[in-house]
Amino acid sequence: MAYIITDDCTACGTCLDECPVEAIEEGDIYVIDPDLCTDCGACADVCPVEAIHPE
Repeated sequence: MAYIITDDCTACGTCLDECPVEAIEEGDIYVIDPDLCTDCGACADVCPVEAIHPE
């Protein structure tokens, strides 16, 4: 099960460096590629606005 980033995302970039498989794509709202996501949760742990959740 991959993680998803909700519309609450502020595109702060905090999660980018935390992803060990580089599954997060930058944009107005960041997106996690479900095919690359390993469900580690590192991105969700560091998100300051709690915008990342298990799908």
